[in-house]
Amino acid sequence: MALGAHKGDERPSWEEYFMQIARVVATRSTCLRRQVGAVLVKNKQILATGYNGVPRGIRHCSERGCLRDELGIPSGERQELCRGLHAEQNAIIQAAYHGVAINGSEIYCTLQPCITCAKTLINAGVVAVHYLGDYPDELSLELFKEAGTRLFKMG
Repeated sequence: MALGAHKGDERPSWEEYFMQIARVVATRSTCLRRQVGAVLVKNKQILATGYNGVPRGIRHCSERGCLRDELGIPSGERQELCRGLHAEQNAIIQAAYHGVAINGSEIYCTLQPCITCAKTLINAGVVAVHYLGDYPDELSLELFKEAGTRLFKMG
């Protein structure tokens, strides 16, 4: 087959393609508990990416240790007691930092967004959420449904 040629069934779907990118983005995470990646997309174009980790200029958890582990906080609880930002938050921040409008976009996440990220994504105008793994936060799913945000759990 010539260079650049494709067999129709060998190419990933757009959804698979963007989720594969989200998985690669997650590899930049320095979180000791889980690595999460997110990709904001509109009209099949990537607008911004984000992974979970601490703000600029702050020592990574991989260097100083996990505050949540030190305090014995279970997954899905007390998210404010963490030095890091979630992947979805960092993707939105990256878009804002570079002046990229995300209203009407979709997000691909390697993990179901938490309630804080759900509220932020809804208000940012994100219209669809594609995610892989479940997160122990049913309220986030309820809010997405009530807001009319399309949800797609990928396998």
